[in-house]
Amino acid sequence: MAEKKDDKSTWAIGGGLLLGLGVGFFFLKASPLAFVGSMIAGLGLGLILTSIISSKGKQ
Repeated sequence: MAEKKDDKSTWAIGGGLLLGLGVGFFFLKASPLAFVGSMIAGLGLGLILTSIISSKGKQ
């Protein structure tokens, strides 16, 4: 059987993307590019958090 992986640091990527999506809906009427930019910023935040969480878990 496959070994169960307890590392949930990759959930930060999805969480950051959803956070960016939620923030983007406030900017959608003002500018569609701000909507896309907030989603990309949320994705970047999630990637940064993932790298921090996984580096802390290996120590």
